[in-house]
Amino acid sequence: MPGTSDVLDDSLPELRRIVEAQLDRYVTFPDDCPARLQEAMRYSLLGGGKRLRPVLVLLASEACGGTIEDALPAACAIEMIHTYSLIHDDLPAMDNDDLRRGRPTCHKQFDEATAILAGDGLLTLAFDVIARDVRPPEVAAACCLDLASAAGAIGMVGGQVADLAAEGRWGDRPDASSGSQAVTRLEAIHRRKTGRLLSCALTLGGRIASATQETLRRLQIYGDNVGLAFQIADDLLDVGGNAAKMGKGVQKDAELGKLTYPGLLGVSESRRRAELLIEQACSQLQPLGPAARKLELLARFVIERDT
Repeated sequence: MPGTSDVLDDSLPELRRIVEAQLDRYVTFPDDCPARLQEAMRYSLLGGGKRLRPVLVLLASEACGGTIEDALPAACAIEMIHTYSLIHDDLPAMDNDDLRRGRPTCHKQFDEATAILAGDGLLTLAFDVIARDVRPPEVAAACCLDLASAAGAIGMVGGQVADLAAEGRWGDRPDASSGSQAVTRLEAIHRRKTGRLLSCALTLGGRIASATQETLRRLQIYGDNVGLAFQIADDLLDVGGNAAKMGKGVQKDAELGKLTYPGLLGVSESRRRAELLIEQACSQLQPLGPAARKLELLARFVIERDT
């Protein structure tokens, strides 16, 4: 029986190729877009990456009986939101990173003002794409609402604020020795900062495929758990990953004083927790049967990856 990587290796490169080709088309603007802005948006959006979120949109749609073609605009939109968040997270006022995906970060390649505006451009383009290209209109509206909620003040942006607060920037960093309270706070941060957008990828794909409310609920739970496991895996890679392979700096979390799972729980317990979250995620897919096999394999890949 083929292993996780074998099955995914047969399908993920093609899905990524489809996504990247469409992303390229979406950020090819007419002459009235300032050339420097277009260059910065394209530099960040087309600069590689795992494309996990758009692939999840496509696989969720397939698992619910939909098509890749219909789900592709939403897949591209969520990658635009993710890329905008990376551009802004890398800024000196946030995480102050110099390297992203093996290249200089957007503000290093261009300048801070251009990076901020490139992020703003990608954020707004995402909703333009869904409103224009997702059909029917009522599904497009529901997808816009999902994405706005996941990316905004009660989702990813709120999670980023809480993450910055946990570094002690506003004097309210919790005592890491407070045990379960610190872990609970950390989970709350990452369910918003990372989990909400991953969960949204699943519900976008499900909505476009006309999934039932029960199936959407299951996809959301799957996404919540995979998102948290993904963050734990990221924390572990920051501790022990290879910077050259990952294309970004490592051991940054400790330098910034961030709360992390390995820092609170240790490496072994963090791995155990991530594995449990993946098992809980996959259990939600059982009613979808073989159609959800790739979603199950992708969930397991999240904690097996080394980049």
